[in-house]
Amino acid sequence: MDKSPQVTNYELIRSIGVVKHKKRQEFLDFLIGGIIKSRSVLFPEIADKIDKPIKVESIERRIQDFFQVVEIDYRQLMLYFLCFIHHKGRLKLSIDRTEWDFGETQINILCVIASIGKMGVPLYFEMLDNNSGNSNQEDRIKLFSEIIEIIGTQRIEVLIMDREFIGNKWLCWLKSKGIDFCVRVPKHHKLSFLDGDLVKAEDVLKARRETLFEDVVVDGVVLNCSISEDNKGELLYLIGTFKPQLLKGVYKKRWCIEVFFQALKSRGFNMEQSRLRCLNKYKKLFAIVSLAYTLCWAVGIEHGKKAPVKPKNHGYPQFSVFRRGLNLMRIFYKNKILEPILNVFCLAKLRFFDLCKTVG
Repeated sequence: MDKSPQVTNYELIRSIGVVKHKKRQEFLDFLIGGIIKSRSVLFPEIADKIDKPIKVESIERRIQDFFQVVEIDYRQLMLYFLCFIHHKGRLKLSIDRTEWDFGETQINILCVIASIGKMGVPLYFEMLDNNSGNSNQEDRIKLFSEIIEIIGTQRIEVLIMDREFIGNKWLCWLKSKGIDFCVRVPKHHKLSFLDGDLVKAEDVLKARRETLFEDVVVDGVVLNCSISEDNKGELLYLIGTFKPQLLKGVYKKRWCIEVFFQALKSRGFNMEQSRLRCLNKYKKLFAIVSLAYTLCWAVGIEHGKKAPVKPKNHGYPQFSVFRRGLNLMRIFYKNKILEPILNVFCLAKLRFFDLCKTVG
């Protein structure tokens, strides 16, 4: 007899060791369900949606206790996320920050996701305590080193980055690890040919629609370069390890991380409405909301295999993959309709057994 999806998810959490102790593992599963059902990160609203035969106030105190004392193993959490990625190719990764303020508390999160189609699955993240400033090169190297220890460099096809993710030390480190990358460069960063003077990117473009170069020097690193205009008419200055003509196509995949952040915020779980003031608790919250997002995303993918959504007149589907999965998950918690939720967890358990043989 098939187990319920909730039981299967609890077993997956327990097998991977995202948190320790059976009761905490069970409660984490309930927390995920409460966040999905309430579409909220406010503890009273989550508590109201957790189906336990005790007072809502008691559940809310348990939620507070969870965030106060429970430790999440974020390296093992990465393994959980990987269980829901079933494509056979190597991973297209994107790195970016999201930030917002609650009063005087500044939330600044550096995150890496794996792009799958037009959306992505989170892998690893870190809170930055730097007054909402950009990440520094040491932050990125530290974070990405954790990822490499788990999945290795051989699983990474490309790392895609926006304008703040430049710097000689960081780019040289990526090249030394054999990681292909594509990064957009701020227009004030000059480039030079191996035997020439420094020039401005906008001066190189001039009246052309696109200019491509191989083996130019930017930030002291020899890379390939594509200079053109984006859809808004702004300078699109890209460098990377790919052939120049491929850089624009690679860079388009970066948008997946923006979609992920939107799903955690206003288009999904309204994470920016949290009233937490402790960065350590915020990191736990980001982890749990990312778990809820990943389940919804995976269910949306699975449902689309059997019932593809036809595009509307404007050419886009009525709902995104994530929103479709979110709706199905909420129906499941209300009516206990198992498909396609049960299939998602069965595939994740099989993927877990495969990963145990190959990841660090």
